[in-house]
Amino acid sequence: MKEPAIRGHWSGRWAFVVATAGSAVGLGNIWKFPYMAGTNGGSAFVLVYLLCVIAIGLPLMMTEIMLGRRAQRNPVDGMAHLSAESHASRLWMGVGYLGIAAGILILSFYSVVAGWVLDYTVRAATNDFAAITATQAQAQFSAMIGNPQELLLWHTIFLFLTMLVVARGVTAGLERANKIMMPTLVTILLILLGYSLAVGEVSRSLAFMFRADFSKITPAAILSAMGHAFFTLSLGMGAVMVYGSYLQRHISIARATFYVVVADTAIALVAGITIFAIGFANQLEPAAGPGLIFQTLPIAFGHMPGGRVFATLFFVLVGFAAWTSSISLVEPAVAWLIERRKLSRARAALIIGGLIWVIGIAVLLSFNVWSEVKLLGFNIFDLLDKLTTNIMLPLGGLLMAIFAVWVMRAAHVKEELGLNERHYRYWRFATRFIAPAAIILVFLNLLGWLPGV
Repeated sequence: MKEPAIRGHWSGRWAFVVATAGSAVGLGNIWKFPYMAGTNGGSAFVLVYLLCVIAIGLPLMMTEIMLGRRAQRNPVDGMAHLSAESHASRLWMGVGYLGIAAGILILSFYSVVAGWVLDYTVRAATNDFAAITATQAQAQFSAMIGNPQELLLWHTIFLFLTMLVVARGVTAGLERANKIMMPTLVTILLILLGYSLAVGEVSRSLAFMFRADFSKITPAAILSAMGHAFFTLSLGMGAVMVYGSYLQRHISIARATFYVVVADTAIALVAGITIFAIGFANQLEPAAGPGLIFQTLPIAFGHMPGGRVFATLFFVLVGFAAWTSSISLVEPAVAWLIERRKLSRARAALIIGGLIWVIGIAVLLSFNVWSEVKLLGFNIFDLLDKLTTNIMLPLGGLLMAIFAVWVMRAAHVKEELGLNERHYRYWRFATRFIAPAAIILVFLNLLGWLPGV
């Protein structure tokens, strides 16, 4: 198979695992997973989530990595190449364009939310949470998102940090940054876990998350867990595919994927244990929803010993998680410009970063100056969130699964995956039937087309 003449690669398996885990570990693990568990019955949600990660997330991540390594190209040119190899329609390259567009749109609002994290890191370090009340926490958050100049500053800083890493390349940028940030993230998380063991209610947190209450396993909780298992691994947007395209051919896709999934899941679980232990110690509601880390946890940190230090560490942790994910969101678009338009990496990063920055301005204005602007009944932030999360990502993941098992030649798939016959049959069955059915159910639920759920 002919490959591009010049292409970066990871230095080894662990470089790929750390970078891909960095892509998967983001705000979804530290922010979204705890509040979703809190609002869906705790242990019931966690149990279904773990089963979905194994049955859906693992085979789909293997699939996306396999497509990337087989193609050795960016998602658009990669799908075109794989289509030609399989004598299929070139329209399949649309999957690549869909992923690139999703990554750009997601980062445009992800960067704004990550900017909130940077703002709260400074607030924590300057002891703004000391003895804060619920009313004050709400007012503090409202004042921040109501200030467009402040949001623009943090959005710009976060996006600059992201593009700075991407511009440096695969080994010097993506790999080196993740080798620093991921161990730092894990270290901070373990420090916070130790803190929660000392001052929090860990036993109650563990019971909430792991003492299975099957009466709380509702259809809505199952669908929420299925959706989160898919989204938390950064599937369907081409990020994992382009990371897979940098993976050397002697490295086992199955083993590397297993390590990534374990790391991503472990971090989400430890974050949940830590956050709920601190919350329970302060009589805070676990079902606090999306405001959990911005309006609920500051109250806890503000009334706990050492709260200033550990609040700062917590928001630094969330910031690192957002940073590692944002790098992967933009890499497919940058790789496409480099390989298709022959641009330098720095120039490609500048163009894509500039586009995302402009879209992000519209997003941040939707919280204040443009709060009354509605498109299809949603403000700009909610519209982009629902468009990407509810439509583009499930559609991208579904099309990749269909292509891998119904269009690609089985011999090519077996060659890349390198599985024994029993494991290959499991992967093929899960990718051909289980994953597509689950994605379709999640898709219909997110669109509100499943009656009674």
